[in-house]
Amino acid sequence: LHMGKTMKEDLTVVAKYINKLYPPEFNVFSIYAELYHNYFASQAKKNAESHLEDKDVYLLLSWVHNFYPKDMRKDHALAMELDKVKLGSLLPSSLSKELENKYLDSEEVTVKNSLSRCLDKEIQRWKEDKEPEKLNGHFQSELLGIFVIQSIYSSQKRAEDISKAVGEELSRRLLKELPAFLRSYRDAFEDFKEKSKKHSYYKPILIANINNCWNFR
Repeated sequence: LHMGKTMKEDLTVVAKYINKLYPPEFNVFSIYAELYHNYFASQAKKNAESHLEDKDVYLLLSWVHNFYPKDMRKDHALAMELDKVKLGSLLPSSLSKELENKYLDSEEVTVKNSLSRCLDKEIQRWKEDKEPEKLNGHFQSELLGIFVIQSIYSSQKRAEDISKAVGEELSRRLLKELPAFLRSYRDAFEDFKEKSKKHSYYKPILIANINNCWNFR
């Protein structure tokens, strides 16, 4: 953030004031921009090659795909001059791809584990001597129906915020995880139906789970 702010502010000064103090053939703005970019890119590469936590991988990819090319380089005071320089990306494409795969692997596992924990909690609630919650007057599981959908949707949205390609790849992966989750859910529910017919709230729990189907569709 400090480097980005410094680069943006300094290049704005160069574009507005310093550039016109030199003959055009000196390409003063280009020289400044390339030096700043090269330093920024070297630091990004250094960070990318170090051990990064998942949230840091996401942040670095956000800089590579969004903050740097869009927020900084498309700034109204700089865009015209920067378009002439052709600075390229903050990271080599191979390293950027490596980070993307690391992020995708991590996010896929995170969502998978989240769905599994959610189902475990739901199964535990079936065993309790409690009536299911009601939403708009109907028995329904807010935890299962809404949480699962929100987990998948928010994960897809975060990936799309990095880039369209990353979002599409994560969506493809999660489309495999959702059916696997639904099969586990179905199996657990069938087991409950078979073994828990004497449960105090057997019928309301059945209704709640049937109503969940509409959300999942």
